[in-house]
Amino acid sequence: MKIAVINETSAADKNADIMQALQNRGHEIINAGMTGSGQPPEITYIHTGLMAALLLNAKRVDLVVGGCGTGQGFLNAVMQYPAVMCGHIVTPLDAWLFAQINGGNCISLMLNQGYGWASAQNITFIFDALFSVEWGNGYPHHRKESQQKSRQLLSTISNLTHASMTAILQALPDEVVKPALEYPGFIDIMDVPSLDDELKHAIVARIS
Repeated sequence: MKIAVINETSAADKNADIMQALQNRGHEIINAGMTGSGQPPEITYIHTGLMAALLLNAKRVDLVVGGCGTGQGFLNAVMQYPAVMCGHIVTPLDAWLFAQINGGNCISLMLNQGYGWASAQNITFIFDALFSVEWGNGYPHHRKESQQKSRQLLSTISNLTHASMTAILQALPDEVVKPALEYPGFIDIMDVPSLDDELKHAIVARIS
């Protein structure tokens, strides 16, 4: 699995904890957001939500690990975009159930509220649980078919109720788009030349 970690300014100092918890699991990890507290330029969950959506819609990654102080801001930001299925993950049990039942492609962590002694260990336990089961397999087993059907329907609903990422990029104000696209290294991760023509032209128009 290819995983992007995207931290915003209020939780930038937790980036090292997340990266450490993801090591040695056999996944390719991309550190795509803020990697340290006070590191310029600063981006908020408004920007990391857009960055996560671009990476997922362009199929640059399979999973985005984001979050913010409470986890709620990033969750709400990223869910404004198509083809994003995000879970608010606080405990290992949340992760274990989210993987099986929802089989999403994004998680939002609570990185300031209640973050204290052994919280970094809790993140490790969250990833232990997240990657311990078959994603989208359903839980409990007798609900498997119903839950898989619901996941497919939710994906259809998301695509029908959102504009395309191209249209979204064309419409969003500069204060949302520019900090996201101009964040150091992000355009390289997106590999813009290899994108489909519509999205590629939309991105080039916003950074030119």
